[in-house]
Amino acid sequence: MAKKNLTQKDIGEIFKAIPHLIKLPVRKIWVDYDREADVMYISLRRPQDATDSEMQDDGVLLRYRGKEIVGVTIFEASKR
Repeated sequence: MAKKNLTQKDIGEIFKAIPHLIKLPVRKIWVDYDREADVMYISLRRPQDATDSEMQDDGVLLRYRGKEIVGVTIFEASKR
């Protein structure tokens, strides 16, 4: 796969996300996007070591370690 350089427009989109990201109750997050499957994986802990998961009605999978959410999987991410 060819590498794509970030454009000013891409950076602008990142800036739009900042107010939402800094409100999260964690200091570090990891985001991976599988373009082919259109699935976004957000990890709030590394390693996740999830012990349970719960599928929401809106196509979002919450991953838990005990009572703590350690990951979020968003299906059909590009449609959100």
